[in-house]
Amino acid sequence: METLYHQTNKQIQEVQSLMGNLEKTDRQSVHLLENELQARIDQIFNHLERLEILANKEPPNRRQNAKLRVNQLKYDVQHLRTALQNFQHRRYAREAQELEREELMNRKFTTNDADTTIPIDETLQFQSNLHNAHRGMDDLLGSGTNILNGLRDQRSTLSGTHKKMLDVANMLGLSNTVMRLIERRATQDKFIMIGGMLLTCVFMFLVIRYLG
Repeated sequence: METLYHQTNKQIQEVQSLMGNLEKTDRQSVHLLENELQARIDQIFNHLERLEILANKEPPNRRQNAKLRVNQLKYDVQHLRTALQNFQHRRYAREAQELEREELMNRKFTTNDADTTIPIDETLQFQSNLHNAHRGMDDLLGSGTNILNGLRDQRSTLSGTHKKMLDVANMLGLSNTVMRLIERRATQDKFIMIGGMLLTCVFMFLVIRYLG
């Protein structure tokens, strides 16, 4: 175990030394260095797996210390892997920005180039949608108002019809029983009309509450 431990520790130190050359390496060669570092890190992890097995086979009085030494090596190499990944992410982002800037600088626009159109700003689009929603609410409220006005007109019409029927009944000398039936029917029609108005008001309230 000692031989493999010192060999792995030496490899970690070599990787740390090479990591310092990443920022100094030119763009054409940096990916080669990254591949070499990644291969070395993978090899170190393979050695660590072997070291963990050997540490578990150590005598009880030395086993805990052996595991601690292996865990320290594992922490060091994980730190190196994270540093390499962070460097790669920064390099990818930097290269993408440079590529976009180069494409923008080299692009030639013409008067008929469809790509030169300016997209609609998201804020303006949101305001337009909000305006349409308010207009829809106004239309809905207007429709509800018209319905209520229609119900009021029907009520007036029913009241006038009721009075005319009473007058005609009196003129024809209808019996009191027939008169009570007519009044009862008129009362029922009034309740139906009031119920319809209440339902319409409740519906308008729910629409305003959930759509507003």
